[in-house]
Amino acid sequence: MRLRKIPNASELVGNHPNFVSEPEKYKGKWTRYFQNTNPLHIEIGSGKGRFITTLARQNKDINYIALERQVSVLAKLTGKIPDTELKNLAVVNADAELLPQFFSPGEISRIYLNFSDPWPKKRHAKRRLTNSRFLEIYKVLLKDDGIISFKTDNRDFFEYSIEQFELSGYSLINITYDLHKSPLADGNVTTEYEERFLKQGLPIYALTARKDILPPLY
Repeated sequence: MRLRKIPNASELVGNHPNFVSEPEKYKGKWTRYFQNTNPLHIEIGSGKGRFITTLARQNKDINYIALERQVSVLAKLTGKIPDTELKNLAVVNADAELLPQFFSPGEISRIYLNFSDPWPKKRHAKRRLTNSRFLEIYKVLLKDDGIISFKTDNRDFFEYSIEQFELSGYSLINITYDLHKSPLADGNVTTEYEERFLKQGLPIYALTARKDILPPLY
C-alpha cells in the first residue's frame, strides 16, 4: 500500500518537542540529551511508531531513539506521543546509512529491526538492513554483548538474515519461525504491520543476535 503523504508533515515533525533536528551534535553525548546514563536502544525504521512508543512508556529506565527516513510516517509516530511527552524517547528523521554520524562506538545497547524492507531482488541485497555491510556498522556502534532484535514476515529474508548474522560473527541466541506460538511471545510488543499479518494468520519470524566480546589474542 502506498503511503499517503501528509502535506504539513515536515512542520508537524520539526516542531515536535521529541524531534532531534541535528542528531550529529549528540554523537557520543546522548547521555547529555537524555540527562541520564540509562541504556540506549534504537529502532531503525520505526514506521508509525506503535512499537517504540509502547516500549518508551513501559520502560522509563531505558532511552529510546526512533529512526525513520520518511517524514510523513514520522508525523504519524509523533502523533502517538502523549501531550505530557516521553522524556526517554527521541525522534530522528534519517537513513540508517548515517548511523555512524550520530553514534560513537559502543554507545548503543540494543537495536530493533522490525519488518524492514526485504529488498527481494538480488541486485538490491546491499540495501537490506541485515546485509553484512549494515551488520558491521551495528557491531561497531553496539556495546560488547549488545543485542539486535529482528522480526519479519518474509521467510526468505529471515533465512538470508540468519546467514548474514552468522557470517558477521554474531551469536544467535533465539530463533523462531512462528513467534506468536513460541515462548518468545511473552512480553512481545507488536508493530502495526505485525498486527496486520497476525489477522491474516501469517507466521512472524524472529531472532535475537548478540555481539560477542572477542577473546584476547594472548
